[in-house]
Amino acid sequence: MKNKEFNIPPIYAVLLAIISVQCGAAIAKTLFPAIGAAGTASIRIGVSAIILLLAYRPNLRQITPNQWKIVVPYGLSLGAMNLIFYLAIERIPIGLAVTLEFVGPLLVAIIGSRRLIDYCWVLLAAIGIALIAPWNNSSIDLIGVIYALLAGALWAAYIVLGGKVSKIMNGGQAVSTGMLFAAILILPFGFYENGLANLTPKLFGMGIALALLSSAIPFTLEMKALGQLPPRTFSILMSLEPAAASVCAFIFLQEHLSFYQILAVVCVVIASAGSTLTAKR
Repeated sequence: MKNKEFNIPPIYAVLLAIISVQCGAAIAKTLFPAIGAAGTASIRIGVSAIILLLAYRPNLRQITPNQWKIVVPYGLSLGAMNLIFYLAIERIPIGLAVTLEFVGPLLVAIIGSRRLIDYCWVLLAAIGIALIAPWNNSSIDLIGVIYALLAGALWAAYIVLGGKVSKIMNGGQAVSTGMLFAAILILPFGFYENGLANLTPKLFGMGIALALLSSAIPFTLEMKALGQLPPRTFSILMSLEPAAASVCAFIFLQEHLSFYQILAVVCVVIASAGSTLTAKR
């Protein structure tokens, strides 16, 4: 029954993961003022780790040394990516942070490509991402920009390591074990920032919803997709993230899209659809 439950084609798994993350972002934005960036990341990853460990119950004793060598860096990159991205959006607009973060996945897509058509889709996606970015804003926090770029580098590492670990471990076991190490990395920062001291039952309930939507569900879906899609195809599909963020901001936060943002959405949708249609089986 479990195999049938999670029998989702990889492309649809990525799209569902994107939608889930953006719904979770709306919850995260309301938690930020109360418990801070590190506190929000701690709740998100910590609760996700508990949920996934209970759901999949990985037998850590059966993990081989070769599997440990990949799943530990995978989990650490996952945790660091989330923490540093939250630190970035604490200083700069989320649209700019997401755009800058996409430098990492785009580099993975370019490095892994050997066909001209793949470069065309990457270029089109890059144009869309550039259109979303508020480059005319002269008051951008430099540290926030550096955080976003670093999060992009960690995202690239997550894609590469996720692809490797999915080949040698069961998806549920890999993502739950990886999330455990992500939580071990992040929780000390949450306590150090003292944001967790401000938790109330309501905020904790929102944290559980955030964990499900932003981590537990999408990372499980992405792990499934990473085991079946080339890293470059996964990266270009994930370029829908900035567009999805803009659309969700319009729906949930009443943030209107400009002409260039609508054009950006068209660019990344075409790039994603094109990469899917021309991807090798």
